[in-house]
Amino acid sequence: MRIGLPDLVSNSYFPAIAAVELGYMKDEGLDMELELLFPVTDAAHALRDGRLDFLAGAAHAPLVAFPDWQGAKLLGALSHNMYWFLVVRTDLDVAYGDLAALHDLYIGAAPGVDLGLRDLFRQHGVDIDAKNIRIAPVPGTDSPSVSFGVTAAEALAAGRIDAFWANGMGTQVAVERGAGKVIVDARRDGEPGSAITFSALMTTEALIEREPETAAAALRALVRAQKALTADPSLATGIGEKLFPPMEATLIAQLVERDAPFYDATISEAAVAGMNDFARRSDLLHSEVEYDRVVATQFSSLWNA
Repeated sequence: MRIGLPDLVSNSYFPAIAAVELGYMKDEGLDMELELLFPVTDAAHALRDGRLDFLAGAAHAPLVAFPDWQGAKLLGALSHNMYWFLVVRTDLDVAYGDLAALHDLYIGAAPGVDLGLRDLFRQHGVDIDAKNIRIAPVPGTDSPSVSFGVTAAEALAAGRIDAFWANGMGTQVAVERGAGKVIVDARRDGEPGSAITFSALMTTEALIEREPETAAAALRALVRAQKALTADPSLATGIGEKLFPPMEATLIAQLVERDAPFYDATISEAAVAGMNDFARRSDLLHSEVEYDRVVATQFSSLWNA
């Protein structure tokens, strides 16, 4: 079986990576492979078309391939709150959180992920067109096997972009190299940004109906990985040394330890309501949908098992 990720060299979806690499999926009887497929919009279509069995990505991503949540379900959260950072060139005289001060910028953001940043600007009353702010893909990220955050950090250091909206790994690389500084940490800054979306493990309704125990097994493996990483973040280093470039391998345990308080598979009704409100504002969702149409609630007892 295949579990897709829109970014591999990243902390964003690391509990799913760990569930495979620490052998927890195998313990549950699943022969699971990781497949990098960027961007998340393409990964969602691959899930719909049966080229992936599961997807670990932004919780709102299924809406690009499963209109109004018809045919896809969230199994559990990988972590809570919107998990992206806005990083700008270090020479920009912008205070932390001051989105209104930004102007005349090229901000790199992945397709699908960019919607969260656009919504954040909108909720802060910033007209990006009037401010001459361009939000577009990062040069060099036109391959399905690219790791976006790291590529974005490289593009910022090279001066090909002025800022980027990406995961904690790309952010940390840019900061460590002195190329960028953080002005938004959506997860920790609170609403409105933190309520826009979150990362989740998802699959199709068809798989759940056909193989409910497979879906349950994948979720049990995820929960086990979350608990293991929370108890011992250093477990991430060995995985990083196997899958990541050297610098990123040295950073992953630090990032996992920082994110561990958010590792909880529970998906609350409030989280879904916030995400669906964002999806309507972003023209991804066109109707009111109930919580249990979005979440595979039959497995909710496994979130804290």
